[in-house]
Amino acid sequence: MTDYAYTVVDRFMRYVQVDTQSDPLSEAHPSSARQKDLSVLLVNELHAMGIKDAHMDAYGYVYATIPATSSKNVPVICFCSHVDTAPDCSGTLVKPILHKSYDGADIVLPDDTTQVIRMSDHPYLKEHIGNNIITASGLTLLGADDKAGVAEIMDMAHYLVTHPEIAHGNIRLLFTPDEEVGKGTAKLDLAKLGADYAYTLDGGELGTLEDETFSADGVVMEIQGVISHPGYAKDKMVNALKIAGEILSALPKTEWSPETTDKKQGFVHPLRIDGSAEKAILEFIVRDFDTLQLSVHETRLKQLAERVVTAYPKATLHFSVQEQYRNMKEVLDEHPHIIQYAEEAYHRVGLTVVKEPIRGGTDGSRLSFMGLPCPNLFTGMQAIHSKHEWIGVRDMEKAVEMLVTLVQVWEEKAGA
Repeated sequence: MTDYAYTVVDRFMRYVQVDTQSDPLSEAHPSSARQKDLSVLLVNELHAMGIKDAHMDAYGYVYATIPATSSKNVPVICFCSHVDTAPDCSGTLVKPILHKSYDGADIVLPDDTTQVIRMSDHPYLKEHIGNNIITASGLTLLGADDKAGVAEIMDMAHYLVTHPEIAHGNIRLLFTPDEEVGKGTAKLDLAKLGADYAYTLDGGELGTLEDETFSADGVVMEIQGVISHPGYAKDKMVNALKIAGEILSALPKTEWSPETTDKKQGFVHPLRIDGSAEKAILEFIVRDFDTLQLSVHETRLKQLAERVVTAYPKATLHFSVQEQYRNMKEVLDEHPHIIQYAEEAYHRVGLTVVKEPIRGGTDGSRLSFMGLPCPNLFTGMQAIHSKHEWIGVRDMEKAVEMLVTLVQVWEEKAGA
């Protein structure tokens, strides 16, 4: 691809300017209608490439097919990224900035000069000295998570359509809403997708290949207190908010939390508190790489909460657990060739494979347990969900090259 004029940067710079933040409190699908703005744009661009079946469904999912150029019986491979950005940091009026030939100096973001991207905080920047990088302007996130993946898949599609001599099987493209709020596959039509295997483009540094995620549950505690007029509340009122506060205060300070764990350590994380003196709601996420450990964490959390509530005989506690996603490795270990083919594609484009577990989850976690085995590939995104988010152009272009190579590996390995 040395003579190819990559389109990934131009696409990325356009896509990040579309506000697509998902809404964790919404029950709609998609959770925010604005996500469809990018989905419509993608469909139009795919049509312009000549991909005729590209369309968006009522829920904001984009489906498209790059027809096979090989006569072999090649498995149908899907490439997937999500269009939404995280609600953690503003995604409104994103101003992407292309910094040419990065020189290693601190990057002061112009719209808020207190926001400075320093190599001391982001050592991966050192590998991009002399190359172009992209940041936001200081007031918003950038949106490389996951518009980098979207742009890379779109550029792969562009390359394959304009280079029909490349042999490959049928390729399905999928762009999903609401991944950031845990609903990325909630309305996915897997039968319509019609793929045998998939890869998400939702990873970080160049060369990373992820086949292992947390297993995840959500916990909701409902604390029912007793309400009365505060002027006449003596010996009557039981304040649910205060009980919720005591539960939070009883959580361990030096372990069992995101801020005190790393690598393969699990955690319990209070995510949201809401309510009133009469009734309070605490929401937690529970994470561990060992699925069986989730119930251990949940039992411990329930016992902690019950000890607090027991001191208030008139109060009640309702504790519920909801499954969110499971460790994709449990499925991928049954299909080792998916990883092997990806590793071969990495090697062919000159990359060293870095396999590491994800302290989070992707659409690939859910897809794998829905019957579509799906590891996660790098995009280059860095410092995601923050105003310091950045990405290297080199990484994005290498991702496109790797994808084009990967579809060829699948075609070569297929039977006649």
